[in-house]
Amino acid sequence: MAAHQVGSVALELKDITKRYPLVLANDHISLDVRWGEVLAVVGENGAGKSTLMKIVYGLVKPDVGSISVNGTPIAITEPGDAIAQGIGMVHQHFMLVDPFTVLENVILGSEPGSVGQINLAQARAEVSALMKDLEFKLPLDTPVEELPVGLQQRVEILKALYRKAHILILDEPTAVLTPQEADELFDFLRRFVAQGNAVIFISHKLAEVVKVSDRVTVIRDGKVVGTVATKDTSPPQLARMMVGREVILKVDKKPAQVGQVLLEVEHLSIQGKDQKHRLNDVSFSVRAGEIVGIAGVEGNGQTELVEALTGLRHYQGSVRLGGQTLPQNARAVREWGLSHIPEDRNARGLVLDFSTKENSILGDHYRPPNTGFLGFIDSQKVEQEAREMVKDFDVRPRSTDLAARRYSGGNAQKIIVGRELSRHPKVLVAAQPTRGVDIGAIEFIHENIVEARDQGMAVLLVSADLNEVRSLSDRILVMFEGKIMGELQASQASEEKLGLLMAGIAS
Repeated sequence: MAAHQVGSVALELKDITKRYPLVLANDHISLDVRWGEVLAVVGENGAGKSTLMKIVYGLVKPDVGSISVNGTPIAITEPGDAIAQGIGMVHQHFMLVDPFTVLENVILGSEPGSVGQINLAQARAEVSALMKDLEFKLPLDTPVEELPVGLQQRVEILKALYRKAHILILDEPTAVLTPQEADELFDFLRRFVAQGNAVIFISHKLAEVVKVSDRVTVIRDGKVVGTVATKDTSPPQLARMMVGREVILKVDKKPAQVGQVLLEVEHLSIQGKDQKHRLNDVSFSVRAGEIVGIAGVEGNGQTELVEALTGLRHYQGSVRLGGQTLPQNARAVREWGLSHIPEDRNARGLVLDFSTKENSILGDHYRPPNTGFLGFIDSQKVEQEAREMVKDFDVRPRSTDLAARRYSGGNAQKIIVGRELSRHPKVLVAAQPTRGVDIGAIEFIHENIVEARDQGMAVLLVSADLNEVRSLSDRILVMFEGKIMGELQASQASEEKLGLLMAGIAS
């Protein structure tokens, strides 16, 4: 790969503005990334990061503003224009054809040879040479669907660099990686920029941002609030810039005061249509007054486990709540005292066109205190309870009539957390409780989960965010390919130990 003049501006954005009907996504944003550096772009969800990167890559057209590469203004109206300028993007959700081999995915759309006759020998030679240069090891003839997600991400990077990308945009690149895979990615990025290239690194994991970047640009409410040298900042300072106030990044909790076992899972198994086990003989327990975290790369059975426990999927085995076998029925599960924060709040947590107060009684709308005489909903009681929930859980704006779709991700999530905790359940199953939520709301949700534990609730936390699992949990279970690979006390759960278990390597 050809080197560029290190320190000179590779890509510059000036006054980029993008307005949608109800929101100003980008408000005259100006920033630059230089050759030989990793520029991190951080901000809360909805700050405008993704829109900005889609503009750079030609997926969205700006209303106002200009883009320059190497000091020359360019027009980017589609991804092909960006690729022609040496800009590549690795999306958070991979753009791969699963049945195709690694080689076929890499060259797709840029195949060497004549029309109707792909020169596979030339393609193999070019891709092999590129992998050697990048220090990548990938099985070129293996279908992508058979690769772990860490290697699938490398295929995406290889795809971009095969198309001669020298400016690489990575959107939340570590969301699906084990700690070891994340470190390998960071090593690659350092080698890549050392060759005179440039990287824009988008992440909400501030510890990783400080670890890998040279400079950090912070965006808040669609505007740049500042760019700082990484060596001169820290995660707390970056969080303050993102939110506009002090944020407690570390969960403050006392040692757990555990009681009796409230949730018992024994030999739980679920077989998929392909005859493969989605869950394979899973057993564990959660006691009153403790948080048990489930760690693992997404897609290793966590979703199926949550669906089984909450009555949304049938299974073999047994689940007991307070010593009694739990029915395999979602309504019965709630009636028995299990609350559920679902991983997809829009699909399973809210009815988006319902108001705050209507969403606040979902799942319990047919039961007292929400119903009165002859089983009709007691609208006055529901309104009163909804007002208290909105206040107690700091839902903004403080309305009981606003449709759920009008709230930001963080406030929509607070409605769900408030509803589920206000029921005072025996057991809380919290699946990805802070996904797509800004730092301020994360802090608040974490405080409420810890408070529920301290009040004697049994909490099962399922999260793809390893930092969240480590900071909230009292015990940690690691899942790999539908099995429990191991159990660790949170105090003993180093990133290295967890990472090995997440990769299927027993300690």
